[in-house]
Amino acid sequence: MRTATGRFAIKLGYRSRTHEWTALAPAREAVVLRQLIPEEVRFGEWEEGTWSMQPWRDGEALFARWEPSRHPTEPREPHLAEALSCAAALAALHEAGWVHGDVQPNHFVIGPTRTALIDLALAQGGEIPEACDFSYRGCLVHYEAPEISESILATGTAVPTQEADVYALGASLFISATGWRHVSYPDGAERRDQRQAIVDKPHRPINVPGPLGPLIEGMMSRDPAVRPTSAEVCAALHGML
Repeated sequence: MRTATGRFAIKLGYRSRTHEWTALAPAREAVVLRQLIPEEVRFGEWEEGTWSMQPWRDGEALFARWEPSRHPTEPREPHLAEALSCAAALAALHEAGWVHGDVQPNHFVIGPTRTALIDLALAQGGEIPEACDFSYRGCLVHYEAPEISESILATGTAVPTQEADVYALGASLFISATGWRHVSYPDGAERRDQRQAIVDKPHRPINVPGPLGPLIEGMMSRDPAVRPTSAEVCAALHGML
């Protein structure tokens, strides 16, 4: 949507059969964004749930951007400056005291001047009105840290952390560079079975060419305490350039 003040993304929340909280997600994200950015953000209710209007971010998602890296016969070394731009976007959110909770390749939009980290409906770190809040039930499982999957399996909810965000960033860089999910499970596996595989099995070998591979290995440690922080990931990537 384009207005006199700029271009905006419009989001509509619907209640799904299994996830009623999705109706609240646009309003919740708008509340988060109002605490993080100076630009205009609006939200409200409609007959199916909530809606929001937020600034549009120009660019290309990380997964699409790194398609040449996934060439089957001539894979290219991932673009370290772009990896750094994604890590920097996450580190800025962490520095502000927030956790994203839904880090995945399509949420990094690499633009002409900056990389934006979008889709903050699950973020935690500030005040959220009870009317649009909901429990954290994990994120897209392809990027979920083992401790998050384990908690979801045991209790149905989890506490998102910056350490889990770093794991998800590592998994995002890995799949964008190789085309492979961080843990092997059948494409048609049920969500619970996907999570059980993440808890029970080691991640795939990190065969990303160049110096990025060992860094991703550290980011995807099963022990959250030994993963680098997002700021440390930025420093390591800066040293590689």
